[in-house]
Amino acid sequence: MSEISKACCSIPPVVSKGYEAKGEYKTINGLKTYVTGPESATKAILVIFDIFGFFDQTIQGADILATSNEKKYRVFMPDFFEGSPADISWYPPQTDEHKQKLGEFFQTKAAAPNTLSKIPKIVVEANKLAPSGTAFEWSILGYCWGGKIASLIAGQTDGAVPFKAAVQCHPAMLDPEDAKKVTIPIAMLASKDESTDAVAQSKENFQVPNYVETFPTQIHGWMAARADLEDPQVRKEYERGYQTVLAFLHDHA
Repeated sequence: MSEISKACCSIPPVVSKGYEAKGEYKTINGLKTYVTGPESATKAILVIFDIFGFFDQTIQGADILATSNEKKYRVFMPDFFEGSPADISWYPPQTDEHKQKLGEFFQTKAAAPNTLSKIPKIVVEANKLAPSGTAFEWSILGYCWGGKIASLIAGQTDGAVPFKAAVQCHPAMLDPEDAKKVTIPIAMLASKDESTDAVAQSKENFQVPNYVETFPTQIHGWMAARADLEDPQVRKEYERGYQTVLAFLHDHA
């Protein structure tokens, strides 16, 4: 595993409860989209949230990404579920009903082709907000289900979506075969809940600059909706996760 320097990035104090968003919501390609970061930024990050949608912890993460690096980013987080995300009480599934609802959600609203087909148009429309009429330099970051989307995008070779780097945070449906196809620098921040073998095999299969780290005390979702930021250990590793992401993007985006 390569080492990365986090000297570039100063994370603001994390708010444990009652976070007040710094950005605003805009309609991008017909989707409600959280947009944050300086209007003068020439770089952008497309954030693919987890299946639970706009949670305070995820929105706070977007705000951290927007302003904590020496390089500044405009961050765009679209609502691919159009106001109907999964219910966080379904995960981890405690009943057969939870399992059924999760399964149906992944087959319908969270089906990867539906999301992947929307991303090029989102990028084109978001580029209209770039300064001086030029397109942003783009990266992509995904949490959980969004991590799968990020890896699939990073493996596309048609050049339709010009991302310079990708990040997977506690990726769901982790498949080492996806790693073989990735063509841009990629970081993977895994939790204790991801398959150790799948993480290691993905690392081995990457043919591009990469950074892979497992946060062994953290659950799947600790950088997004499932983060219990009132727990000091979780808050510390949430901060370290975002520092790690920003340091990677600083070097590659």
